[in-house]
Amino acid sequence: MDPDLRQRLVEAGVDPAQVGDPALAWRRLADAFGLRATLLDRYVLEAAARGLAMDDLSVADRRRIAREVFEARDPLFEVIGPSSGDPVEIVPYDPAWAATFTRWHERLAAALGPAAVRIEHMGSTAVEGLAAKPVVDIMVCVPEVEDEASFLPAIEGIGVPLRSRETAHRYFRPAPPDPREVQIHVWQAGSPEERVHLLFRDYLRAHPAARDAYAAMKAEAARLYRSDRIAYNEAKTGHILDAIEAAERWAAATGWAPGRPA
Repeated sequence: MDPDLRQRLVEAGVDPAQVGDPALAWRRLADAFGLRATLLDRYVLEAAARGLAMDDLSVADRRRIAREVFEARDPLFEVIGPSSGDPVEIVPYDPAWAATFTRWHERLAAALGPAAVRIEHMGSTAVEGLAAKPVVDIMVCVPEVEDEASFLPAIEGIGVPLRSRETAHRYFRPAPPDPREVQIHVWQAGSPEERVHLLFRDYLRAHPAARDAYAAMKAEAARLYRSDRIAYNEAKTGHILDAIEAAERWAAATGWAPGRPA
């Protein structure tokens, strides 16, 4: 167990030498540190309780623990369909990603019509010069995310099925054997989720040093967790939260606000 996790456990009121129930210890961490209590912390606690290294946890154990963590964060969390099992691959920035977004923007706009308040290119592939997984993330904002009938059939109708559901978020990606070219995220227009994803994108676009630091961190996370996409995403959490704090200061200083829907 690394010193940082030990210190956070102490601050959360858990004795690192006597963790006992790893699920309960993680919930204490989550109560104290919010999203900074990651799935990786839960893996480490589970492994330590069994006298194992984290890497020795089985795939079945990891999936069970991931579901536990995500349901603790959001009781409405639901996975639909099997995991793809694709390895994490980080590649240099590709200008073709912008063209991929444009093509899918047209398809989504035609399928959704006025149900789509905003369709935006988001994530790493939307930041010029940033290495990324070769999958284009697309934000779709709708008037009411719980009104699935207004958007779900349209998105699935162009070949991208729903893969997970959370209170504020619906996630779609192509199913095998179709290539994983895009991922589509649906949030409510005007929501905090809409704002923070656009802020993070625009901050990285405006700050090459922050972009490059993010790229380096992703490369290391991909090296460590190539076979576990969920662990890879969780490994980025602390860096992203720190970057968002910096982005908020930048937004306050510059008057940044989400642009008009694209």
